[in-house]
Parts: sequence; structure tokens; C-alpha cells
Amino acid sequence: MQAPAGGSKENLFVLKFIDEATAQRMLDVITQLQTQKLIKCDDAALVTRRADGRPKIRQAHNLVGAGAMGGAFWGLLIGMLFLNPLAGMAIGAGAGALSGKMTDIGIDDNFIKQVANSIQPGEAALFLLTREAVMDKIMPQIKDIQFQVIQTSLSSQDEAQLREMLGSARAQ
Repeated sequence: MQAPAGGSKENLFVLKFIDEATAQRMLDVITQLQTQKLIKCDDAALVTRRADGRPKIRQAHNLVGAGAMGGAFWGLLIGMLFLNPLAGMAIGAGAGALSGKMTDIGIDDNFIKQVANSIQPGEAALFLLTREAVMDKIMPQIKDIQFQVIQTSLSSQDEAQLREMLGSARAQ
């Protein structure tokens, strides 16, 4: 079963956790699921509220690094075709890093700050911009992590289906 919205449409999920460690655990699971090709996470941000009330925002997805890796791969491949793989890899990595640096897809910074101001000190929020999620394989992986869905970009019907799936995954 695919994500409730299906297709390659991006969906935003804002999840609330009792602390930063629990949010980080979820982010680690999402990262692992992404390496298994069960979800594509285009952007992520972890927000915590310090004891003094100030928010701490950490972008968890490094577009510059991803761009450099992709550029290095393509540069190496093109370099191999022209018998100079090291130069091709270096040029590709540089172009990929520049592309990643200039790309500002993802979660709106103002929205992140707005949600950060709504959580209590010690709590955390995780913003995930995802697509192509295989929900029936993801649910067992996240069932033991305690969190609350505070906002999604899903339709009301798809969000209700997601909440139902989360409820049944935790009940097992």
C-alpha cells in the first residue's frame, strides 16, 4: 500500500514529540527507511524549544551534500566515457554542490518558526517533506515511537486514514 495520497506528490508532515531524543529516533528511522527505498524524504527539519523559550531549528536534510554526491556520480560516469574519471568526478561534485546550494525546495522557514513557537519547552517537532512512502512497511518500524501528528498536507480523508493506520499500528 502506498502513502494515502499516492503518486510522487510531496506531502508535509509535522510530528510532535515529548523530547528531542524521541524526535531524533524517528528521524533516524526515516533515514534508515529511505536507504531501504521505502520512503523518499526530500527535506526534514527538527525543532526543539529550549528551557529559555527560544526555538532551536536544525535542518536535517543536507541538499548541498546530496547534490555533491549526485554530481560526483554523474561526473565520474561522464569522466569514464572521456577517459578522465577524476576530473569528471571533481567537476560533477562541484556542479552538484552548487546546484544543491541554490536549490531551495523544501519546508518554508517561516512555517517552521511558527510551529516552533507553538511547542512547549523541552518538546520537539519534526517536519518531514516526503513522497513515495510504502506505508504498510513503514508502520511497523515507527509503531513504538510516541508522537502526535499535528499537521499534514494530506486531504482530510487521507489524514483520517493515516491517523487510523497509526492507531492500529500502536495497538498491535
